Amino acid sequence: MSSMYRVRGHVKWFDPAKGYGFVVSNEGGPDILLHVNVLRNFGQSSVADGAGIEIMTHRTDRGVQAVEVISVDPPDRAETLMLADFAELDPDLIAQTPLEAARVKWFDKGKGFGFANVFGSNEDVFLHIEVLRRSGLADLQPGEALAMRVIDGKRGRMAAQVLAWEAALNG
Repeated sequence: MSSMYRVRGHVKWFDPAKGYGFVVSNEGGPDILLHVNVLRNFGQSSVADGAGIEIMTHRTDRGVQAVEVISVDPPDRAETLMLADFAELDPDLIAQTPLEAARVKWFDKGKGFGFANVFGSNEDVFLHIEVLRRSGLADLQPGEALAMRVIDGKRGRMAAQVLAWEAALNG
């Protein structure tokens, strides 16, 4: 009998600096440890608090741990938050914008923003933390590969949607 089982729940909290966080199952039960290495295998270095998540778990002597991330959905509350830059944009128009491969230049969670560069271009693309949250991410590391939908905003080129590189390849 396998001790692996699939769990659907939400991220209670995740701290990229500590390298772990916890998931709460929709079915109840103990908190489930989510280690950053498991998240990295999915293609992300962080996940937003409150994000929906589907994981494969394993019960150990030290409790239940996630061993694989299957999917991540943005937190529900993020849908109500909208940057002024996107307020007048049609979500369908954003969805039709092609995904572009990019790499994080820097991101400061405390400041709530950072920049990335689309592969083959030195032009900086603005990344706002609310865009990350709507995409189910909480933080980014320098050099991290992303897929972004980039638009011309009031302040120049900016990411309207950010996906983990692996998620974009699979989706």
